[in-house]
Amino acid sequence: MFTGLIEEIGSVTGTRPSGDGRLIDVRCSTVLEGTAVGDSISINGTCQTVTEIGSGRFTVFASSVTLSVTTLGSLGAGARVNLERAMSPNSRFGGHFVQGHVDGKGVIRSLTRDSRGCSISVAAGGAIMKYVVAKGSVAVDGISLTVVEADEGGFSLYVIPETLDKTIIGGWTAGAEVNIEADILAKYVEKMLAGNGRADDRVRDGELKRKLAEEGFI
Repeated sequence: MFTGLIEEIGSVTGTRPSGDGRLIDVRCSTVLEGTAVGDSISINGTCQTVTEIGSGRFTVFASSVTLSVTTLGSLGAGARVNLERAMSPNSRFGGHFVQGHVDGKGVIRSLTRDSRGCSISVAAGGAIMKYVVAKGSVAVDGISLTVVEADEGGFSLYVIPETLDKTIIGGWTAGAEVNIEADILAKYVEKMLAGNGRADDRVRDGELKRKLAEEGFI
């Protein structure tokens, strides 16, 4: 589990084939503190298991499934990546619950900078957008962000200077692909509302929908 608060920007030093996936080497410093082989680190929002640790670097194995669903397959030497260690029991919680399980890829439609930050528009498919709502949370390349507006084709964000400085957003360009993970809460609500068709489930679903409507969620 992660918070979506990026700890540092790392740099990919190289990738190479391994079995049905690829090994990815990342140069970094902060996220190595207290990290051991077998621990989890989020790379651009993708939860990966550390397979090797060296001086100022670590290695992960990205499976073919991970490479197909995320942008990790397009990483090459020199690529800058957002890094975050998995939460510890005594961690402060400042973002939102991020699993590191990417739902799919989106595309940056536009970026508009102003004196206060940057407005960003992201295109995403229906499988993702059904979980994205205005004022809700979303993780983009592992960054916990608040949705400004959302429609069937995508969503918009506004990023403050602090986030621009501490993440790879400054390197995003129109047309670039990004990893997107929707808020886990939306997925559980969907499951609860689906029920199994029994009468008692329909009653509970009706009460849940009424409560969600009262609170402005639907």
